Amino acid sequence: MDTLFLFQIICNKVEVRQFGTRMIELKKVKTVYICTSCETQHPKWQGFCNGCGERGTLKEEITGGESKQTKPRAAKSNVPVKRLLDTSSSKSDRLVTSISEFNRVMGGGIVKDSLSIITAVPGAGKSTLLLQVSQDLASKRFRVLYASGEESESQIKNRAERILPSIHENIWIHSDTSMNNVLGVIETIDPDIIIIDSIQTFVLDEFPSRPGSPTQTMECANAMLKVAKSAERPRAVMMVGQMTKDNELAGLRALEHLVDTVLILDGEEGEELKQLSASKNRYGSTGEMGFFSMEENGLRAIDNPSEFFITQRNEIVSGSALTVIKEGTRPIIVEVESLVSPTFTPYPSRIGECMRKDQISTLTAILEQRAGLQMLTQNVVIKTTGGIRLKETSSNLAVLMSIVSSYKGKGIPNDVVFIADIGLTGELKKVPTLEPRIREIERMGYKKVFIARNALRNPKAFNDIEVISCNTLSEVIDKVFNSMPF
Repeated sequence: MDTLFLFQIICNKVEVRQFGTRMIELKKVKTVYICTSCETQHPKWQGFCNGCGERGTLKEEITGGESKQTKPRAAKSNVPVKRLLDTSSSKSDRLVTSISEFNRVMGGGIVKDSLSIITAVPGAGKSTLLLQVSQDLASKRFRVLYASGEESESQIKNRAERILPSIHENIWIHSDTSMNNVLGVIETIDPDIIIIDSIQTFVLDEFPSRPGSPTQTMECANAMLKVAKSAERPRAVMMVGQMTKDNELAGLRALEHLVDTVLILDGEEGEELKQLSASKNRYGSTGEMGFFSMEENGLRAIDNPSEFFITQRNEIVSGSALTVIKEGTRPIIVEVESLVSPTFTPYPSRIGECMRKDQISTLTAILEQRAGLQMLTQNVVIKTTGGIRLKETSSNLAVLMSIVSSYKGKGIPNDVVFIADIGLTGELKKVPTLEPRIREIERMGYKKVFIARNALRNPKAFNDIEVISCNTLSEVIDKVFNSMPF
């Protein structure tokens, strides 16, 4: 075999390689602009993407320099191949924090050799949460490096003094946009967990693209992946990712495929309630949700959401009804409030921050046709205590009963709960995982629950709560407002 000589000549942005006696001209090194939403390439920058029509999504990237005549060369791997049956399984060690809601979403804690990313709208509390996690792990004798490309060291110190009772000595901070410098700091202080805030602000000197470009973001993330997955020294890495106007993680979809866990902190700036969920988790369930309350000294975990999402009152008020929703594996008692008022316009309003307007219109139409209430002349406003969103159909009966309560001006007893869906025929429909929901309200001391008929195999299995089965919405209204004593 002839000896392979390889050299590169860059002339007029054309790369030339010599393989033996053959000269191969490679593609020109050029700049293209790639859409971060659909990855459509454009020869020059413009304000919108020709592929998907999105505006402001074109990012610069350098391409070219690869031969069209080369083909992959097979190489002998140093890692022996094994049968899956013969491969030993292992459970990764976790860094367990004292923040219970964070541990729940992560699947029990942070895996030591994992790469995670958290995203949210600006001001939601990403940096605050990670700083609290850093303080908690530092108090457990783990060394933490907090690297920020967005804030200066003094800004990080000011936030830490505001939300932390005391700053632990095991927390190290580094404010720089150079990923090369961050890698050098990692070798110097040898941290156990690394916080990168945010990944879109860092650059590697080896690539000429600007910060935030697809090339820089992916290469910086790959550099942190190698740090996290090192066989000699595994580390936990958590990155902050910026969010687009469509409430999605900024950058190529490949970034989500690269990491082990994608966390989403839901909650606008100024809102007290914050919800943490995982859209991807290789080490746990993606159905779990953690609840936090934004306070002056940072995020406080809501360990018992059933107490947070209801109003503690002694008197009976109109327009309020209780239901049970499921967030992950956890049932949560939620209070639904309604306000019904006469309209002075041709079209009545249907307003609700906790559910879609179309869903409210459908439920009010069922209420008018199947229960005989005149809703075409009434405005309806729906909300939930704490601002939690009603994504499950199990809350539909409670929504309708709260509307009826406000319409009639009669309150529902505070120890009554409604768990059922409503069909267009006005019939009650059963919901999944009904028994754990009833167990939760029984634990909280409620006395009556309305469900669909035949939804439980044995309604008498509960000792401390009365299970009332009904066929239709009209039957529930009659039993609540005409049969129950007040």
